[in-house]
Amino acid sequence: MFETRPDRDAEVVLVGRSNVGKSTLMREVTGHTFDTGQRPGVTRSPNHYDWASSDFVITDLPGFGFMDGVPDDVREQIKADVVQYVEANAEKILVGILVVDGKSVIDIIDRHSGPDEIPHDVELFHFLREVGVEPVVAVNKMDKVDDRDERLNELCDRLGLYPPWQQWQETIAPISAKRGSLGPLNEAVRHHLHEAGRDDLYQFF
Repeated sequence: MFETRPDRDAEVVLVGRSNVGKSTLMREVTGHTFDTGQRPGVTRSPNHYDWASSDFVITDLPGFGFMDGVPDDVREQIKADVVQYVEANAEKILVGILVVDGKSVIDIIDRHSGPDEIPHDVELFHFLREVGVEPVVAVNKMDKVDDRDERLNELCDRLGLYPPWQQWQETIAPISAKRGSLGPLNEAVRHHLHEAGRDDLYQFF
């Protein structure tokens, strides 16, 4: 279990598979550099970015799923830690940003869909909702996607949201973190901050 969380009453968390660009997104949002790696599994414990002047923290939680060279039991432990962290802090987490790779997310979801298997991304989306955390799906690397609307509609379908995706703009946010193109994500996060009565946190998004 992660024990490093700063004592803050408001939090936004980033969750998702390894290598989808969470740490790059964290850097774009905070302007602060974190360890990002070509190899999955670089982030093993949470990266917290804490604004001392505000009662707010943004947290990049470790990526999970397949990681080359990482044993299964370690992968399972990371996932369990992420789930426990979100459950333990759910009352303080205003938004859970689920980061997915726009280019590969549909293939990955479909590959892991079966009678005995729920894909991690789908499971995490519904888990956030179950514990009362508003999910925003940051669909990253969209600069590499040609059939943009079709891809986003397919993602909605897999998540149990009725397409077209445009009616879910507070939930589905197509972005390119590497290019600093975060407009839809900022809008979606602000929507939920406003709903939570925390317009004072707009300055961070």
